[in-house]
Amino acid sequence: MRRPVPLLAALAGLLAAGTIAVFSSAGPAQADVQICDQYGSTTIQGRYVVQNNRWGTTAQQCINVTDNGFSITRQDGQGSTSGAPVSYPSVFLGCHYTNCSPGTNLPMQVSQISSASSSISYNYVSGATYNASYDIWLDPTPKRDGVNQMEIMIWFNRQGSIQPIGSSVGTATVAGRTWDVWRGSNGSNNVISYVAPSPITSWNFSVLDFINDTRNRGAITNSWYLTSIQAGFEPWIGGAGLGVNSFSASVNGGGNPGPTNPPTNPPTNPPGGAGCRVAYTANSWNNGFTASVTITNTGSSAINGWTLNYTLPSGQQVSNAWNATVTQSGSAVTARNVGHNGAIAPGGTASFGYQGTMSGSYSSPTAFTLNGSACTRA
Repeated sequence: MRRPVPLLAALAGLLAAGTIAVFSSAGPAQADVQICDQYGSTTIQGRYVVQNNRWGTTAQQCINVTDNGFSITRQDGQGSTSGAPVSYPSVFLGCHYTNCSPGTNLPMQVSQISSASSSISYNYVSGATYNASYDIWLDPTPKRDGVNQMEIMIWFNRQGSIQPIGSSVGTATVAGRTWDVWRGSNGSNNVISYVAPSPITSWNFSVLDFINDTRNRGAITNSWYLTSIQAGFEPWIGGAGLGVNSFSASVNGGGNPGPTNPPTNPPTNPPGGAGCRVAYTANSWNNGFTASVTITNTGSSAINGWTLNYTLPSGQQVSNAWNATVTQSGSAVTARNVGHNGAIAPGGTASFGYQGTMSGSYSSPTAFTLNGSACTRA
């Protein structure tokens, strides 16, 4: 959802307009800088980049950059609440469309990260439609330009009738807080969004906790690269007065490479035919669909590691999955638990989902086996 022009073109426009400024890495706090250029940016603290990034509208947007963050002083664009926002003014560490923050050690391979921490303080306003969005970008390659393949969004706050990309896949506890989790694709990259049930004004937290949860959902592996950490706002309508009061982020290397894929437990205690039940719920459109699958252990023994097998109707193909490692050979599908949901107590459940493409009319699979034993349909 971030679409700035290439850096050289942006710099040319900035120099022509006289709106670009760079802060030195030392010395007293600098005077505020006003940026109205569409993709204008500057640096603060000799460490972070602040960008206007008005990518979704031709209407004017201006930000006031301080030594600690920024605020939106003007935002004239109006986006449809059923579509994309109009911009993403933000402050970031790392690399974004070849614009890299001073002295950054990003991109860094996930396997090499020993810690990644951040602190953020937001200022909210009423009467506007927006989210306070904290973005974590990852890619299979150490990419410094263009669109990354994985976007993790942390919604600290949202106002108005807007919702994340994709569909809700349940809740999760990450970094000590409970989140509503959404998953989907915007056509350019995959997105996992963690939505706070109530506004969070300020927080110190581990970015690595969200990366690890995304990896455990099968969306990335340890061989992927963290390319940037960003904090700002996605306004749809209005937004003057919104601000990042302060921002800091730090990524340290020296991590343990570990496995490149989510861990799985060997299947034990397979239930009998009456010991499992599968609920399969799908939403379909012209040439695609999403499916949510819930396994219930109706037996008397715990399931420690599970593999679910079934056959998709002709023309359906899984494209990406979450909360399970899903593979497909022809029409045959195999879904295996990831590290956090391999144990299912008697009466307990485990859920996963995926997105797929299809041709022809939609229909759901009708028969499932869990660890080699047939399950009933819910």
